[in-house]
Amino acid sequence: MLDLGTGAGFPTFPLALVKPELHFTSVDSIRKKVDFVRDTAVQLGLEQVTPLVGRAETLGRSADHREHYDRVVVRAVASLPVLAELTLPLLREGGLLVAQKGAISADELNAGRRAAGEVGGKVQVVDPFELPVLGDARTLIVIEKLGRTPSKYPRREGVPTAQPLFWTPPQKQAR
Repeated sequence: MLDLGTGAGFPTFPLALVKPELHFTSVDSIRKKVDFVRDTAVQLGLEQVTPLVGRAETLGRSADHREHYDRVVVRAVASLPVLAELTLPLLREGGLLVAQKGAISADELNAGRRAAGEVGGKVQVVDPFELPVLGDARTLIVIEKLGRTPSKYPRREGVPTAQPLFWTPPQKQAR
């Protein structure tokens, strides 16, 4: 399992504690966060956690990581079309992207469905829910990798975010 944008190790740590038989690769582009995950994994005795400094665009083109993982988990990292392009190259056929996002618009979901198809996947689950206590809107999205990802994906660093597949994000209003 790969945790992309792991930050302080969530959801890697809770998952590794309840599923010690699984191997977890925790990726973040910020070395300080990865160092924290490494130190915490050592303190907790979680030998199955491998922290890694990196970016999805680079990992998705690396023979060591491309089409290597059974699951990729992400939390609120990017829009759905960007997530599809960044994560599906990392999954084996039959693998799953499990993404927790905030509320998602119909336009973003439709663009995400098209982007997933472009890179070899299909949106299988869209489950809107509210966080207990706070009541904040969230959406759990599961995309299954059905076929190989074309070699042109992911595009070079920064391009998926700057030019998402099939998606023009709404403009932020100036204050």
